[in-house]
Amino acid sequence: MIHFVPPHLEKVRAKVPDLARSVDIVLGNLEDAIPADAKEAARQGFIEMVQATDFGQTGVWTRVNALNSPWVLDDITQLVGAIGNKLDVIMLPKVDGPWDIPYLDQLLAQPEARHGVGRPILIHAILETAEGVKNVDDIAAASPRMHGMSLGPADLAASRAMKTTRVGGGHPEYKVVADAAGDGPRAAYQQDLWHYTLARMVDACAANGLKAFYGPFGDFSDPLACETQFRNAFLMGCAGAWTLHPSQIDIAKAVFSPDPAEVAFAAKILAAMPDGTGAVMIDGKMQDDATWKQAEVIVDLARIIAAKDPALAKS
Repeated sequence: MIHFVPPHLEKVRAKVPDLARSVDIVLGNLEDAIPADAKEAARQGFIEMVQATDFGQTGVWTRVNALNSPWVLDDITQLVGAIGNKLDVIMLPKVDGPWDIPYLDQLLAQPEARHGVGRPILIHAILETAEGVKNVDDIAAASPRMHGMSLGPADLAASRAMKTTRVGGGHPEYKVVADAAGDGPRAAYQQDLWHYTLARMVDACAANGLKAFYGPFGDFSDPLACETQFRNAFLMGCAGAWTLHPSQIDIAKAVFSPDPAEVAFAAKILAAMPDGTGAVMIDGKMQDDATWKQAEVIVDLARIIAAKDPALAKS
């Protein structure tokens, strides 16, 4: 989970040392949801928060303001100068095309060199404009700094003139209905508004060795819908999702960890085909080199999570 923190709020910053032990990434948000008159306070608050906190193995990210905003240049220069050696990733909003990425790359390179930052700060692009979706493959390949991408459904909905005010998730009117059969009621099934875009983003990331993430789910009162959206993203290949509220942390933790029964079955496939070739029958199902590769994905993920989380390792 990438947990968003509004760093202009002192009471929220005070919780970060404890929070950092329960999430994978702490992200200081400087863009949307930060009032215009609080932008500088958010930037300074994030700097102070990072300087004062031992994050251990937890990643430290920030979402800077858009490249056409009046705040982004100060975001880059001040953050890299003050906390460049602790900052892992910069999340860039409103990415329209591959031209945005090299521009940020160079903006980062100059203060990194000036302040002796020991490793490159990576770039994570948010896919939240129609033009960005059109150019997603080129964005993914735009720089060696690219870490991955996240889906930004709210801004993308506005960019496409979609008729929804929801932040992620489905919509009850986006559905298919069963064929008419007499005068009885017709079954209806709600569809996923984001399936097409998420699939395009996952493919672009996978083809370039990047990590794909689902973005925000805005309805904190509906944990089941949040869990369902997160699980769709997990099954389609996403590495994680954003968490905007503490209640979403445990949801993301559960969803983006493979089911122990699935891990056990995947391990049986790998054990039955040590070199990944041939074909075997396991529990009445045929397994071959393709399913061996699928099993390897599941087992590798389980190993990574078990190394980070002793409680999940026991399961």
